[in-house]
Amino acid sequence: MSYLVLARKYRPQTFEQVIQQTHVTQTLANAISSGRVAHAILFSGPRGTGKTTIARVLAKAMNCEKGPAAVPCNSCRSCREITSGSAVDVFEIDGASNNGVEQVRELRENIKYMPSHGAFKIYIIDEVHMLSTAAFNALLKTLEEPPAHIIFLFATTEPGKIPVTILSRCQRHDLKRIDVNAITEHMAWICDKEDIGISPESLGLIAREAGGSMRDALSLLDQAATGIDGPIEHDAVLEILGVVDRKIVIDMATAIIKADAAKALDIIDEVHRYGYSITDFYTALIEHFRHLLIAKLAQDVRRLVDLPSHEIEQIQRQAEDLSAPYIHQIVDVLFKEERSIKWSTRPRMVLEVAVIKLLQIKPVLPIEDLIEKIDRVQRQFLEMKTEVTPADNSTDNRSVKPSSKKPQMPDAPVSHREKHGPEGGEARGNDEKSLPLNAGAPLEESWSRLVDIIAERHPSIAPNLAHSKLVRLTDNRLEIEVNGSVFNLNRIKKRDSLHILREISSDFFNKKMDVKIRAGKGTKNTNGRQDKEKVNRLKSDLLRHPVVADAIEIFNGKLVDVDVS
Repeated sequence: MSYLVLARKYRPQTFEQVIQQTHVTQTLANAISSGRVAHAILFSGPRGTGKTTIARVLAKAMNCEKGPAAVPCNSCRSCREITSGSAVDVFEIDGASNNGVEQVRELRENIKYMPSHGAFKIYIIDEVHMLSTAAFNALLKTLEEPPAHIIFLFATTEPGKIPVTILSRCQRHDLKRIDVNAITEHMAWICDKEDIGISPESLGLIAREAGGSMRDALSLLDQAATGIDGPIEHDAVLEILGVVDRKIVIDMATAIIKADAAKALDIIDEVHRYGYSITDFYTALIEHFRHLLIAKLAQDVRRLVDLPSHEIEQIQRQAEDLSAPYIHQIVDVLFKEERSIKWSTRPRMVLEVAVIKLLQIKPVLPIEDLIEKIDRVQRQFLEMKTEVTPADNSTDNRSVKPSSKKPQMPDAPVSHREKHGPEGGEARGNDEKSLPLNAGAPLEESWSRLVDIIAERHPSIAPNLAHSKLVRLTDNRLEIEVNGSVFNLNRIKKRDSLHILREISSDFFNKKMDVKIRAGKGTKNTNGRQDKEKVNRLKSDLLRHPVVADAIEIFNGKLVDVDVS
């Protein structure tokens, strides 16, 4: 007797034996039990997922001598003939080789005859999308209103190529790819039956290479079992299948993450020397980083990553110390270089260049962490500004020195109205009566408090007010003198900045306030000549300051200029 391959020997003979297509088999079993089986059924899905197998089981269930029954007996004459492919009432037609209108016309002539000994005459047309347009048109009327003893069962991998007029006359069932774990478990059961010694790692490799097809997986297992005497070693499986070991892909990913150029180049050389396909290796590398990204972002990783459990755990461990934006950067570069590797005459060289480019990617911070660091730097900068005491406005005393302690702020702002009585008093008699800054300490404290409020609400304006002071305060206006550079003065004079100052001042003093900005005596244009020695000294001091160092590191920037005004 000729050898029967595993895919045929262990072909499911009942609905329960079909692997991972319960949504289809249960529906058909219920339809048979209730006597509501459609006269035309279409099975669509990837190759090797059970389309023709389910059609045969359905044919047996409908023509079984004990049925129609959801579970065929597989012992009666009809069941045995359908299993062996010799049933006279069940016709299996290859749509690719019988795609002409003549074959369909012959089919139409034959369907009017009653079945020989079964209850139904069943036509199973595989790859039905290969029928010609004329053949489909010839089948339309018969498919819509067939005789009561006729059942059409269609199978296709490309339902999109079937005319809508045919689809509308069929009950459609979509089969899904079989996941790696299900294929691995089924192959392990077969290996136990056949006394084949093979490791779970090798079975997982075969299942992954099958691409969701049980038939392909059993064919590869058959190839490995017949090509090796005794127990099947993992290295032998790799050699027979001609695929790259997952360990090499994981090692390459680790080298990229650790920026280990020497290790990465050694792995590429190993892939080239062993004769592995550079394109396949690159595809596996893209897939691995896709899995890392899924492991970092998704909640149900096992549903989105079709890999054995031990590999999923390994991927999750590798993704723990990585950020999602960093992995996304790597995936983006990999996709951009994919076309070059696929079409290049020197794929190894292109792969080396692509990997070197990946090694230069620096891990990026999530936007939340970046904003937090920026806020921290701004707070440190403002604290540094508020902890200095200005000397005077003369050009000889422009430097600032740290004070021994931070000025104490009052618990609540002291408004002008509280200082000089209710509305209608002395202040009301002269709206333009000025109050100089040295009229009392509360005004200085109020100005400091006002600057703190501005820094809290609008940090971008606060640094420009660091050298400013309140020189005049009336019942409805503040006059602020801006010292330092023209840049600071122009920033404060901008319409948006003035609007913000008016709004905060009005809230602070509990009434509508106007704001007038004027330049201080020490203000000068920063485009003038500056003392180079003093600038260099200040640059050196600033570069050593922790706040400036953090800002340069976060933004990957550099110190361009120093304003000594």
